[in-house]
Amino acid sequence: MLTKRDRNEIRVIRHARVRKKISGTPEMPRLSVYRSLNHIYAQIIDDTNGVTLVAASTLDPQLKGQLDDKTKKEAAKLVGKTIAERALQKQIESVVFDRGGYVYTGRVQEVANGAREAGLKF
Repeated sequence: MLTKRDRNEIRVIRHARVRKKISGTPEMPRLSVYRSLNHIYAQIIDDTNGVTLVAASTLDPQLKGQLDDKTKKEAAKLVGKTIAERALQKQIESVVFDRGGYVYTGRVQEVANGAREAGLKF
């Protein structure tokens, strides 16, 4: 009997397929996005050295006070702006965007738009 895979399992397979082609280097690290039901996480990763260079999420103490009256999409855009500002402080100007197997709409797209508005190049 065939059983249908759950959505997250399909996403993980899709993410693994994309990760075969996308890798972060010291010159152009990878901006990875993870989306849970209530929060969104973004980190800039150098896969060559296996190091997270910059991270931001809706759980950051610096962002907590600003997120009280915002929707999830507005919070995701704020996370994108925050990670871009932190990246620019570390002289990271361009990244490869890794959507984590998620469809490029909604909160994932807002993270990318927020990062672009703050000056990060994809």
